[in-house]
Amino acid sequence: MNLQVEFEWILHEEVQAVLKQLHTILIECAWRFPVPLCGNDISPKHEKYVMSVSAHTTPEQVKCVVALTGDSITHADISLKVQKQPNVIYRTSIQAENPWKLQQVQDAGNHLQQAILHIENVDKDYVFRSSEEVLHMLGKVLGCLQRGRSSLIVPRKKTIDDLMNSRNMKSLVPNLPENLAVSFYIQSHKLIFAVYHVGSAHGTMKFDTFQAECSLPWLSEVLVLFTVGLQMCQQLKDKDKVAELLV
Repeated sequence: MNLQVEFEWILHEEVQAVLKQLHTILIECAWRFPVPLCGNDISPKHEKYVMSVSAHTTPEQVKCVVALTGDSITHADISLKVQKQPNVIYRTSIQAENPWKLQQVQDAGNHLQQAILHIENVDKDYVFRSSEEVLHMLGKVLGCLQRGRSSLIVPRKKTIDDLMNSRNMKSLVPNLPENLAVSFYIQSHKLIFAVYHVGSAHGTMKFDTFQAECSLPWLSEVLVLFTVGLQMCQQLKDKDKVAELLV
């Protein structure tokens, strides 16, 4: 009988309490984004970073200073030097009229907003009637949070051809030679700038990669809040499953 009472308490009381707490955390996460989300009418943040070269790349090979406004790189000064042409420096830039959009930020924000909407669609006075009902709702929220977090941690792989022909590459001023491609992407709490130098060896295409990076403080905060939200969802899901099995 006590187990039945506890199970009903979870359904009638704890689920709503956790959802309220989870909603607060996810709204806090949304406010950390550098773009307006969930009715947050902030002006996009404008930040400037000098990127540092990563392992296996020397400071002479890659120099990059970027300005970020919201989810876009609105200015960048880039200079590159490849090993096979040590005396040649390639310079290019990103200008405000053709910004480089970081699609991962928008994707993560969209998934976060969807998770918040799933919670807001549950009336505050609604009483859940079954474990299946709770698990179905939590599954939708969990899915959104997992996709949002993954958007920032696992960048989509692109082929060299995709990079070469991308709208972003065509917006560089001046254009780079055909054997050079560059990419900006987010990986965990860092903005990565990758350079690909395409060549051939024995008739086979090969490419060398150089990288520079910088940490974005807001990304660290967003990822922590995504993780806390995921853990809360999973704990409630597990508790609900166990309580149902014991009844």
